[in-house]
Amino acid sequence: MKRRLKAIFYSFAVQLVLLHFKKFQILLIFWFALFGAVSGNFMASFGVDSLYLSPEYLGSVNAVSAGIVGISIGIFIMSWNITTFILFCRHFRFLATTTRPFLKYCINNAVIPIIFLAYYFFHAVDFDLHKELLSLPEVLTLAGGFLIGFILIVFLSFGYFFGADITIARNMISLNTGPMALHKGVKPHIVLNSGGSRLIKVTTYLSGRLNVKAVRDVTHYSKEFLESIFSRHHFAAVLSIFIAFVFLMLVGFLLDYEMFQLPAAASITIFFAILVSVAGAFSYFLQSWSVPFAVVLIIVLNVLYRFGVIDPTNKAYGLNYGKEIKKAEYSAEQLAKLGSPDRIAHDSAAMIEVLENWKRRQALEKPRLFIINVSGGGTRSATFTMGVMQKLDSLCGGQLMRKTFMITGASGGMLGAAYFRALSRERDLGKPVRLQDPIYVDDISKDLLNPTFSSFVARDLAAPAQKFKVGDYEYVKDRAYSFEQQLNKNTRLLLDKELSALKTEEKQALIPTMIFNSVITRDGRKMLISTHPLSFLMKPAGDPALQLAGDPDAVDFAALLEKQDPMNLRLLTALRMNATFPYVLPNVWLPTEPVIDVMDAGLRDNYGIETAVRFIHVFRDWIRDNTSGVTFLQIKDRQGGGWEYPFESQAVSEIVTKPLLLLQLNWYKMQQYNQQDQLGMVSDLLPGQFSRISFQYLPEKEEMKAALNFHLTQREKLDILHALDNQINAKGFQEFSQSSINSGN
Repeated sequence: MKRRLKAIFYSFAVQLVLLHFKKFQILLIFWFALFGAVSGNFMASFGVDSLYLSPEYLGSVNAVSAGIVGISIGIFIMSWNITTFILFCRHFRFLATTTRPFLKYCINNAVIPIIFLAYYFFHAVDFDLHKELLSLPEVLTLAGGFLIGFILIVFLSFGYFFGADITIARNMISLNTGPMALHKGVKPHIVLNSGGSRLIKVTTYLSGRLNVKAVRDVTHYSKEFLESIFSRHHFAAVLSIFIAFVFLMLVGFLLDYEMFQLPAAASITIFFAILVSVAGAFSYFLQSWSVPFAVVLIIVLNVLYRFGVIDPTNKAYGLNYGKEIKKAEYSAEQLAKLGSPDRIAHDSAAMIEVLENWKRRQALEKPRLFIINVSGGGTRSATFTMGVMQKLDSLCGGQLMRKTFMITGASGGMLGAAYFRALSRERDLGKPVRLQDPIYVDDISKDLLNPTFSSFVARDLAAPAQKFKVGDYEYVKDRAYSFEQQLNKNTRLLLDKELSALKTEEKQALIPTMIFNSVITRDGRKMLISTHPLSFLMKPAGDPALQLAGDPDAVDFAALLEKQDPMNLRLLTALRMNATFPYVLPNVWLPTEPVIDVMDAGLRDNYGIETAVRFIHVFRDWIRDNTSGVTFLQIKDRQGGGWEYPFESQAVSEIVTKPLLLLQLNWYKMQQYNQQDQLGMVSDLLPGQFSRISFQYLPEKEEMKAALNFHLTQREKLDILHALDNQINAKGFQEFSQSSINSGN
């Protein structure tokens, strides 16, 4: 038994696994990422597990999409084999004496890939059965497609290397000059360091037919002969990696054509394959100089960025970034001018005109003013918002958008609200739109994550810059562009407009005013985007002596960028700036001096309450005189009160990290607590004239809650729709129905 265990321990397969962990741990990072992605432990909040376990291609999850992912994982495994073969083969010189040495290496290096494939299939079957609600035959079809793709790429790869083996063998016959003296030969076992201590020893290996064979003595081969064989294998291996990189570049160029929009999991995995080869090249050629070289490379890239040679920043599509236009000044003095008393008075008068237009469209002399507040929360919030607004519209006889004056909020909720508003306007114009049709919920719940991640890999990282135009201005295509294009497609092209196309309709109150928020990362101020001038929202209303003089906490986007053609901004871009999910979408850089960038509105106000409360405070007198009061329709994608995901310490390490993570984990809860204070003050401003009706997405089971990202599984979609009928929401709909009757429906 002891001898058998010793033989297993010194087998090539086992020693290769140990060598990976001992020598080149950096290459294992990619395996950890794949295992984590499949299990849902890596980037779970971004929905990466669904990209792998339920891949989409051309809008469908089928055998073809699974087959493409199978091909990509096959490419990754072969890239990993190729890279480690280059790094390790000189230490395993007996391979050079075998036929098809690369095949032998791959067979013995298959322990980690086989474990991963088994792990992948276990999670994929479970995910597709219980979350995507697929039938067993459908799951087996996906598994079959994956295996066909995987086996195809493996056979093609080995066919390529078999051809290389034959060529190498023919060319190497003349180089074998016969046996060398024993002291110049090399030993059959492996010695990894120059000092001579035996670190890893191999006595057996698996052959091409999976038979156990003893390692041959190679002392009678010249070192030059063995080195030449490996060098020629290296060339064949590097050529295959280069082909993969060129393929990814081509995909990036052709991404506008739907058939080249590969499943995101495939793009990510192919990119991992390239990174594995790059990491291996660093280790192989630079060895101990790898880290210094990486540091120098980062410094060089920083210098090139600072001097404008390279520019990876994303732009707001529609704005003028041309050098012929002076950049907007972003300073305390300039913001003070934008928020001057004269300007505030002028902009307030313009907004009162809009309020008067809204009032004239109502059935009562003193109508109820409705403001819709929607929360962030990715596609789950967009879907829940659409479902709630459909039901509200039905309860008030199709008059929801007529009764609503303003919509504010963050991220996904604004996507759903904007789509509903566009559909409502189409109906008002006589188009055949039935607003309660569930097809529109299906539209807004469609995947946005797959094209975004695919573009990130194929465009942002691999392909050279490609350009597109909005009006007269040119921009670089990146993952933000792909996100907007997919959102545009999902919403039937109804959001493909510039702000200027909405200005008249909002001014005449034919559609509710939407205020898009984002957060300036430089100082935390809120960026307010609207077709209306909004200087009156740049700082709290009230006694100026109680505020920082001339230092507003919000900025009117159109006023700040007056010379940069702000009304040419795409509505899709305004929505994206409002929903810049960290890392998934890039921050948006604006043409200011100094340069500022903005990110997701949820960082400052995830529920849309802050902007709405300030609006009511500013126009409280008009509201008292002209309406019967204000009702907030608050649509949230999470439970209030802080009972959801409490921060509990489960380990000693968490006690250490708790002070650092406390703010992050309780960020949205603290916003809720603060906004409860704000709502209380509004109630005092409008005694007896203010109310709030709340709608919340609460999952039927906590473990089945929809993820906060831009992708939903079928079970998550059903869970969101079922949440419309829970007790809290049923009560909210009843309150709205009564309020709607009293307000003149």
